[in-house]
Amino acid sequence: MKSVLAATILGTAMMTTAFAQAAPEANHSGVLSLDAQAVTEVPTDTVTLTLSAEQEGADPGAISTALSRKADDVINQAKRTSGVQAETGGFNIYPNTDRNGKISVWRGRAEVRITSKDFAAASKLAGQLANQMQVQNVNFTLSREARTAAEAKLIDQAVNSFRDKALTTTKLFGYTSYTIRDVHVSEGSNNPGPRPMMRMAAAPASFDSAPVPIEGGKAQVTVTVSGAVQMLK
Repeated sequence: MKSVLAATILGTAMMTTAFAQAAPEANHSGVLSLDAQAVTEVPTDTVTLTLSAEQEGADPGAISTALSRKADDVINQAKRTSGVQAETGGFNIYPNTDRNGKISVWRGRAEVRITSKDFAAASKLAGQLANQMQVQNVNFTLSREARTAAEAKLIDQAVNSFRDKALTTTKLFGYTSYTIRDVHVSEGSNNPGPRPMMRMAAAPASFDSAPVPIEGGKAQVTVTVSGAVQMLK
């Protein structure tokens, strides 16, 4: 009797173990992983101009002082312009050496970045600052508010595309319907690259420069829905 009972218990344990091992495979049968995207292009609404000035001489301290003063003047003038933000950028003082390894001259470079959603104001300001700093780079981006608004419009499209794709693929595999196992929504954007400007010599102090031509491009906004569904007979 004890032998029969032990065999029964052992057999039951083996069946339970076998079922436990087979269960995950059964749960993953008929699982379909897929993703769907919705994409749109939105006009960029923010411009960042990188302005720079360079100077050389025998005294690195004098160069540093002159460039710092020039950067401060540019920032203060930019801050007086409505709708424009300004901040310091790169600042570098370095020596140039002759073929004997001796310092022949010191060079310095200072940068200021101005950012605005008002392209006309930024363009006019850059022209006014041309006698102090020149535009070296122009970069267009999409503001957080504009990107969020675009993403909100794309979510419905991406979700509907995911559902349609899941149903169509499910039927192609011989199933009739599906249930969602897990799903993820992600967003992304791709701004146009920066545009380098042709280097220009500093304009005379009395020179009233024309506005710098500024024309934005378009940024690509993407919403992706990815996940897995359980296909059902």
